[in-house]
Amino acid sequence: MASFVEDLWSSIFTPGPTPTLLIATNVSFAALQFIFFALLLATYSLHFVALSIISGGLWYSINWFAAEVRLAQQAQEIEKEKETNTRSKTPGDGTDSETETEDVKSSAVTTGSTSATSGFLSTERDSKKRPSASGDGSGYGSTDSEWEKVDDTQS
Repeated sequence: MASFVEDLWSSIFTPGPTPTLLIATNVSFAALQFIFFALLLATYSLHFVALSIISGGLWYSINWFAAEVRLAQQAQEIEKEKETNTRSKTPGDGTDSETETEDVKSSAVTTGSTSATSGFLSTERDSKKRPSASGDGSGYGSTDSEWEKVDDTQS
């Protein structure tokens, strides 16, 4: 019992649904359902039926979400294994980080996602603009004439 409590405490700080945490969750919801049933028998109040239905829905949704997270984690592990297998099979001296960095840059620009190298979040409108070649690091080439247009519209 002491080891279960220790595992439960450490599972709180572990990302994702751990088996110990799921066991504690399921036991807690089962006890709650038992209490609602006992209170229903003691009071004949339909409120406990409603609370039991709500609790059962929450219980089901927590288990469903934990299963989905588990599937996503397994998919990520498979993806990592594929990447490590393809990297180990690639001929060369193993220094292909420059190519990978260029691939990340180009995919971030084409998909409109955040790129760590560009430092800005592309929007629908900004994805059509090309980053400036001036090397200012902002990723957006602004000119003075654009600011003059803004000033003219506000006046």
